[in-house]
Amino acid sequence: MDARFNLFENEITAKFAKRFANAGLVIHQSPLPASTQELVSLRASQINGCGWCIDVHTKEASAAGESAVRLNLVAAWRESTVFSEAERAALALAEEGTRLADAHEGVSDETWARVREHYDDDQVAALVALVALVNAANRLAVIVHQRGGSYEAGSFAAAFN
Repeated sequence: MDARFNLFENEITAKFAKRFANAGLVIHQSPLPASTQELVSLRASQINGCGWCIDVHTKEASAAGESAVRLNLVAAWRESTVFSEAERAALALAEEGTRLADAHEGVSDETWARVREHYDDDQVAALVALVALVNAANRLAVIVHQRGGSYEAGSFAAAFN
């Protein structure tokens, strides 16, 4: 199935994408570890079934040196030994923050406490903003059927520089 609409060729969505990328840059430049940013983005994208975003975050993480083992185990992070306690807390927040409709309380107090054990205020701010931003990106891509598979690492950042 082809994409329903090309987000990158429309004037309005091109303007929006530029501002969206600027918001992402704030997170990218934050003290939240880059590897955690990619793992969180990948996990939210898996939950939302966003092939485009899974493609982007898998390739960006790999290009930054993330191992294939860790990337392959993100979907089953609870059942693996390759993630730190801090990463596990961030992945739990990503899941609970993505599955808001599935839980009456959203992010649990237990998950929030684990996140606060491992991240300072600036990192928490970046993590919360990242979960919101990647979920918005997932929705944009899924709505228009933007397919994964053709992304080349670094091309998204290059398009907005």
